[in-house]
Amino acid sequence: MLAYYDGVSGSGVSAPALAPGAPPLRPFTHAEALAYGTHLALKGLSPAARAPAFALATELGIPSESLLDETRGPLAARKLHESLASAFPHEESRLTAVFAGRVPARYAASRVAAEGGAPSLERLSRQLPPGFEDATVAAAQALALATAFGLAWPVPEHTPVSSPFGYRLHPVLGTRKLHTGVDLSVRVGTEVRSVADGTVRRASEDGVNGRVLILDHGRGVTTAYCHNSELLVRPGQRVTRGELIARSGNTGRSTGPHLHYQLELSAQPVDPLRFRPRSTPVANETAR
Repeated sequence: MLAYYDGVSGSGVSAPALAPGAPPLRPFTHAEALAYGTHLALKGLSPAARAPAFALATELGIPSESLLDETRGPLAARKLHESLASAFPHEESRLTAVFAGRVPARYAASRVAAEGGAPSLERLSRQLPPGFEDATVAAAQALALATAFGLAWPVPEHTPVSSPFGYRLHPVLGTRKLHTGVDLSVRVGTEVRSVADGTVRRASEDGVNGRVLILDHGRGVTTAYCHNSELLVRPGQRVTRGELIARSGNTGRSTGPHLHYQLELSAQPVDPLRFRPRSTPVANETAR
């Protein structure tokens, strides 16, 4: 799975638009985020592993190849989800149906329902027959990607990016290193807000990250917020999307006031701008 996310963070996947032309000036809806996650997870599969989704698409009159198309793929994936919604109201069981097929997913969902409780991917996967391991991994990837596509932004949308994700000459150490997030150029004391519901996994200070927060959003998705002047939440605390969690600063190893914002999928740092429905303006690289 980490190799797959490596591909997402590289140059092979651009920041998506919901239609040809200019990207929309709004965040992704939940349905759009799930569609993009499903589309990209399908692209990462072998031809044999795509067979259940292709068969379902054919059954619905959707050209199967369109599921892999950069422009038409998300819309085709959304149609798959809409067609399965009545039979599989929970998105975890619906994703299982997309990647494993209707019949295995229905069997797994019925077994989980008989046991009681929510049909999580982990529980559904235990009820699938042998041979569906790729389907389980793909469904988990789609869910993680959908979560990432659905994230908000920690500071105002118009905030310039002073240093993007990727390899660069480190401004303090003078060596070439991977910059594992994006630096957002904000003044000290700017409100920093949670990009999604989650749990505070870390709220502490060190010499590199300064005052840092790490939030766990579930499904293998975490976000980090570094160099703050003040932390407003504590470890173990539940936070909601848009909640004020910190005030930005210039603490730790920093050359100027900014917020370092980092997104990780399964502990693998990825470029958060790849998951934005529109680009963020890039300023001169001043603060890092």
